[in-house]
Amino acid sequence: MRIGIIGTGAMARALGGGWAAAGHEVRFGARRSEGAVELADAVGHGARGGSIDEAAGFGEAVLLAVPVDALDAVLRSTGLDGRVLIDCTNAFEPDAAAPDGTMNFVLGEDAVAERIAATVPTAHVVKAFNICAAEVWAAQERAFEGSPLSVPVCGDDPDAVRLVAGLAEDLKLRPFPAGGLHRARYLEAASVLTVGLWFAGHDSRAMLPPLAAAFAARD
Repeated sequence: MRIGIIGTGAMARALGGGWAAAGHEVRFGARRSEGAVELADAVGHGARGGSIDEAAGFGEAVLLAVPVDALDAVLRSTGLDGRVLIDCTNAFEPDAAAPDGTMNFVLGEDAVAERIAATVPTAHVVKAFNICAAEVWAAQERAFEGSPLSVPVCGDDPDAVRLVAGLAEDLKLRPFPAGGLHRARYLEAASVLTVGLWFAGHDSRAMLPPLAAAFAARD
């Protein structure tokens, strides 16, 4: 598959590099084309670099891997109609109410994925890969305590969701459907909570029982 990656940061490198290694055709794009070319050369596996427009035009699926405050400029100036847009972003901001010396975060925006969809209404936006840091996606480990690392996926277009789920499987991850795009805001909130806990030295996985011990009953 042809995948366009907009951005040259850690997420672009981790996910784009993984897909290139899995055999996909990957083209990185950035405002400074030289930076995208440098990243492509570092990733290898036939990856190429160029402008944002070149990456967007190349990809059947396009990963948005830029800071949230740069999204508007990218979305409004780039031809993304009809594309599957993979949103891995989070609008993190420091928690100004946290005690001195405590590293914690809040969301600066409640629903980034929904804003992307509203800005490019003809695109098929899928939220995925936003829960964990780039270092997790770049690492070789894909199972912890006997459980495969899973990726919740939110989107309204079934074909787009299946496509992104397949891309997660290509990274040896286990995708699972997490609902329509209106539920992507909960993935963004889950990320800001769990990342804050990790920074504080708490094991986020410990706050939820395994599926076999979980229960839920309708009232």
